[in-house]
Amino acid sequence: MDEVVELVLNEAELTSENPLKVALGQFERAADALDLEEGMRKVLRTPKRIVTAQVPIRRDDGSIDVFTGYRVQHSMARGPAKGGIRYHPDVTLEEVNALAMWMTWKCAVVNIPYGGAKGGVVCNPKELSRAEVERITRRFTLEISDVIGPQRDIPAPDVYTDEQVMAWLMDTYSSRFGYTVPAVVTGKPLEAGGSLGRNYATSLGCVFTIERAAQEIGLSLKGAKVAVQGYGNVGYHCARILHENGCQIVAVSDSRGGIYNANGLDPEEVLAHKRSTGSVAGFAKAEDVTNEELLELPCEVLVPAGLENVLTRSNAARVQARIVAEGANGPTTPEADDILHDRGITVIPDILANAGGVTVSYFEWVQGLQQLFWSEDEVNSRLQKVMVDAFDAVWNETKSRGIDMRTAAHVIAIERVTSAITIRGIYP
Repeated sequence: MDEVVELVLNEAELTSENPLKVALGQFERAADALDLEEGMRKVLRTPKRIVTAQVPIRRDDGSIDVFTGYRVQHSMARGPAKGGIRYHPDVTLEEVNALAMWMTWKCAVVNIPYGGAKGGVVCNPKELSRAEVERITRRFTLEISDVIGPQRDIPAPDVYTDEQVMAWLMDTYSSRFGYTVPAVVTGKPLEAGGSLGRNYATSLGCVFTIERAAQEIGLSLKGAKVAVQGYGNVGYHCARILHENGCQIVAVSDSRGGIYNANGLDPEEVLAHKRSTGSVAGFAKAEDVTNEELLELPCEVLVPAGLENVLTRSNAARVQARIVAEGANGPTTPEADDILHDRGITVIPDILANAGGVTVSYFEWVQGLQQLFWSEDEVNSRLQKVMVDAFDAVWNETKSRGIDMRTAAHVIAIERVTSAITIRGIYP
């Protein structure tokens, strides 16, 4: 059975690259701006629940293997917990805890009625068959089934998980009740109760924030040069949508390298090349660049949509973009944040810039509960309102307090969660 454990936050054991230390540092900076009292800080630093699960499966060759899984529920003050499940060999409890905390702030900053959660299984899907991934998914679902549910905690896809994994999770959970429970997960296939527009929602939400930021700083996006680091689902759709809106995509990259053409790239041609070769590198109509070089190219908009900690104190002074929109989680270190802010570069923080995914996950959850589904135009229209309202609130907080956008976003989120906790009370 699941073991509920207490997480001991030993600051001495956390390195500067550790996501939990970064998350706690961001929290403290915003808490200081709010002059938050220590008792409430303790509540918000500490996850509500941590589940550590043993995940035994039978491998295809008949042998038995055991994996470790985690589900961290950081807060449920504003509603059910919400957050993805990732499968990766480097999953750690500290990482999952940090991501759960960020999900709390992400849901709060766009004002959707969720708390934050995150999950992970320590495994390498590249070394597993699809059948073995299914067995891990179904067993992990059983192990955490007492703490998830449409009114408790709603998982979603994350690193190396996809809509098929969510369908297996939903099916396994539903088997406990004898009927289909579509709202237990989001990011499902349309055939299993998914939502139209979900596959590119993170990117579209990011574009909406870029458009508002450009308006605020007086930047025309028509012909604006854009560099996108990371050409997975989020990066590709960001490039595609911005290209369709008149931007010039001058550089893109993936884990194997990047490409640059000062006169612009066609995102669809680049995608076709990547599908045929496995990488954007080597595209005939561009010159190859490294991921590091891409970050420093001349452009108006930079979208880091791949790796964590790519903008650091060592390169932040050479970033030429006027807007940095964080399509990925945690691409900017705290030291780089300060440098970029001092240089007047507008950084749209991850908990705002990439919140389009969880917003449309919320829409999917609502549709699943009602069994009434919306058109793609309706989904996108609702997403635009949520993202624009959230951006405007963060921008106004930035200007009124004289702080950077990341701290402003955290201030708004923490204030909303604190208010919910205060109103509900500490019981008993």
